[in-house]
Amino acid sequence: MNKIIKNTLILTAITLVSGLLLGFVHELTAAPIAEQEALAKAKAYAEVFPSADSFNEVTDVAGPAGRMVEKGYTSQEINEIAEALDASGNVIGHVINITTPEGYGGNIQMTVGIQNDMTMLGISFLSISETAGLGMNADTDQFKGQFAGIQADEITYTKSGKSAPNEIDAVSSATITTKAVTGAVNAALSAAGYYAE
Repeated sequence: MNKIIKNTLILTAITLVSGLLLGFVHELTAAPIAEQEALAKAKAYAEVFPSADSFNEVTDVAGPAGRMVEKGYTSQEINEIAEALDASGNVIGHVINITTPEGYGGNIQMTVGIQNDMTMLGISFLSISETAGLGMNADTDQFKGQFAGIQADEITYTKSGKSAPNEIDAVSSATITTKAVTGAVNAALSAAGYYAE
């Protein structure tokens, strides 16, 4: 019986010390991690809306999120919306930070820059874990560059060569990834459309 009590006390002490150490490490790393995430987000925003002088976070995204749902984009989720401002403080468009769970490797978090006239300026990935050499090819300039300049309410992808202004070429051998990215972009377009109405 004494052996059981002794072992229980030892395990309790080990658990307590481990918990305290993990809490301490978390406190040490939380601020630097948050800072790096903020820097990555700022870089992505500037990448997808290079003509913006600054960005202003929109605090109420209920309207754009509701419009997404009305358009049938129910699996995608808005993380944040920022107004893109020119040097005079005028809103020239929006950056939509959106997550889709439909990637082959799980969640894909990305930003989409959309001008007031619904012209896309670009996309950038904040988090993507697709298959190396296949789905990860979505995170290349060749693929991402296709979105810049498209002015449409919705885009589609093709495997046989782009033939319409609202089409992009799919990532070779990565249809699931292409579909997930296209769905997230279309959800972002529908959210941005809330401001264009």
